[in-house]
Amino acid sequence: MSFAELQNPIFTDENAAREALAACRWPNGPVCPHCGAFDRIVLIGGEKHSHRPGLYYCNGCKGQFTVTVGSVFERSKVPLTKWWLATFLLGSSKKGMSTHQLHRMLGVTYKTAWFMTMRIREAMREGQLGPLGGEGKFVESDETYTGGKAKNRAYTAPPPKEPVLALVERGGKVRSFHLNVPNVTAATVKPIIVDAISKASHFRTDESGIYWQVGEQFASHRTVNHSIDEYVRGDAHTNTVEGYFSILKRGIYGVYHHVSQAHLKRYLCEFDFRYNYRVALGFTDKQRTDAIMRGIAGKRLTYRRTRSQAEEAGAA
Repeated sequence: MSFAELQNPIFTDENAAREALAACRWPNGPVCPHCGAFDRIVLIGGEKHSHRPGLYYCNGCKGQFTVTVGSVFERSKVPLTKWWLATFLLGSSKKGMSTHQLHRMLGVTYKTAWFMTMRIREAMREGQLGPLGGEGKFVESDETYTGGKAKNRAYTAPPPKEPVLALVERGGKVRSFHLNVPNVTAATVKPIIVDAISKASHFRTDESGIYWQVGEQFASHRTVNHSIDEYVRGDAHTNTVEGYFSILKRGIYGVYHHVSQAHLKRYLCEFDFRYNYRVALGFTDKQRTDAIMRGIAGKRLTYRRTRSQAEEAGAA
């Protein structure tokens, strides 16, 4: 992130922000979110300017829409300039940015900033993805736990730690999963690993027994024994996935301080996305932000929905 990047008109001019969002979402021209038409769409104009800017009319279904319809930004009263700035800041901060920090920088309420960050994390959620790895490639797997320590609580015991499984392709992408179970077993991780990793990959883990059986399905399975201080043996190591965990935990403990069980999966999407679009893979902060904006389409997230999900998780 540089000072010159922050001078971009999309952060200060609403028209520039709207045009930039349209270019990201519709690189080949506007598409009606109601019927999918693209060849019978006109931009509503006129001298009276009685309509809102950026309003389109579809001659196919006779509907009207703007660039935010059919996205996580739909019906939002927050200016697009602030959406762009919040997305850029959250996407370019390696360990994330707290909602309190964003609410101060954007000049919005804390509640608004919280909901903005949740919507941006939803845009970071990538849909259909191909398997990690492949012939000649290495994929590492490991699990960790997030949550506070008992020694840091004066009077009450901390809530149970939440298990997280991560699969990282060396020199490639990561996928992490919130294992919402009391005990992590081989039966828990097997369907996730089988679905997410190509069978032609070389599988690398630590000595945990939960990987023994599923490891037989790959081109090779090698382990390192951390209990005897063995961390590398030839091409067998889990240093890559542990590096990802170091970023994740520094973000959770150092920036967010606490992540609830109900929303942990959204924070994992955030850290996965930044890792998958990191500088080492050739992405800039601007390209990463544009990728997030392309991810807003076809998704909706309302405050009532996220609050109800949190209440259900707390009751469970």
